[in-house]
Amino acid sequence: MTNLRLFEENLGYTFKNKKLLEKALTHSSLTSTQENNERLEFLGDRVLGLIIAQLLYQRFPQAPEGDLSLRHTQLVNKETLSQIGLNLKLGQYLRMTKGEKASGGQLKKSLLADACEALIAAIYLDGGLSAAQEFIVKYWEALLSEKSQFIKDAKSKLQERVQSQGKSAPRYEIIDRVGPDHAPLFTVAIFVEGLPSMEGSGASRREAEQQAAHHLLEYLEKNG
Repeated sequence: MTNLRLFEENLGYTFKNKKLLEKALTHSSLTSTQENNERLEFLGDRVLGLIIAQLLYQRFPQAPEGDLSLRHTQLVNKETLSQIGLNLKLGQYLRMTKGEKASGGQLKKSLLADACEALIAAIYLDGGLSAAQEFIVKYWEALLSEKSQFIKDAKSKLQERVQSQGKSAPRYEIIDRVGPDHAPLFTVAIFVEGLPSMEGSGASRREAEQQAAHHLLEYLEKNG
């Protein structure tokens, strides 16, 4: 296996328990002979979610819940994780079968994202929550910036995603409007072919549509 000491140097973290690092970098294609990183992936997903939520809560004290949720979704999704994995050059350190490697496994976004989550869990188990937070702040810092161009509005993000799958653009429909003219509350439903409808509410139609799109994005993140 490629020198893990070099990987730790690039990572900026030295493991006390090297077995945790090895497990984080072991793909399930080797599960018959070694422990793989799937359980660590499960834990890392939760650790990342908690730390990103705390960082957003602290850095954007005036942001409403909907904005925080949208940012959170973007910062913990598979696309972001795979990009972090590429930045860390995780692929060249992953343990996998020759067949998986021959099929391009070292550059597969899903494998990189899973390994990145597993790595976060390994750091958390080895060095505690503070070590995991230090790692996440270091590699997510640019994306946490308020001026970051990475964060797209939910409607644009959702439209790109569903159209890449050959589906028609999302359809939005106002299903309720309550309150006085100076303080209305809109409820909007979103419809996409082959997906469950979702609802969102807001002080304007656009805000309600954004929230509905955000809820559907969350569903897609959880259910593929």
